[in-house]
Amino acid sequence: MNTSATIDYLQNLKDKVLSYTRVDEDLLEHQIQFYERLDLKKGETLISPGQSVHHFYYVAKGCIYHYKLEEGESKVLEFYTDDVFFTDLPAYVREKPSTYYLKASEDTIVYAIKKSDAEKSFDSSHQLERFGRLSMQEAFIKSYSRVERLNSRTNEERYLRLLEKRPGLLQRVPQYLIASYLGLTPVGLSKIRKRLGKGKTVTIK
Repeated sequence: MNTSATIDYLQNLKDKVLSYTRVDEDLLEHQIQFYERLDLKKGETLISPGQSVHHFYYVAKGCIYHYKLEEGESKVLEFYTDDVFFTDLPAYVREKPSTYYLKASEDTIVYAIKKSDAEKSFDSSHQLERFGRLSMQEAFIKSYSRVERLNSRTNEERYLRLLEKRPGLLQRVPQYLIASYLGLTPVGLSKIRKRLGKGKTVTIK
């Protein structure tokens, strides 16, 4: 393991915590010690249907996609890339088995904290409780924004918004997963890209 890289990732994790709220240095150091590093190879599964979810995660580097299988096809809910917190939120909060997959689409480094350790730290500090609440809210919004995204925009608007907000994702993730995330088939996504490549203009709402 590369020690300098580990230190960098942990500093990024600390900075991410501090981006939500002020946390005293001693409390932050105490909190960080509960995170365990996990190295996932491309295609490796972090969570599977039927598995209990007892951890909250931070992507230090890489990409995790959150999906389920319907009639043999992947239905992608979200992609979690560098410097975000995530988990299978319904399973984590309700303490019920997951109905989704969380899988690495590339070699990925995540840090995991047990729910029991996180909750103990939240009980002991208002600062950490605020961080926990805000990070959970962000994870909730990411998990459930897909419904709004699919219902309120046309196919082309969804694609253009993805290009605007997350342009690097299209170079990191296979097209069939991008298509699923946008509520399209791979053929449908390919047609949109071709049309837009010919100069058709679409206004993003």
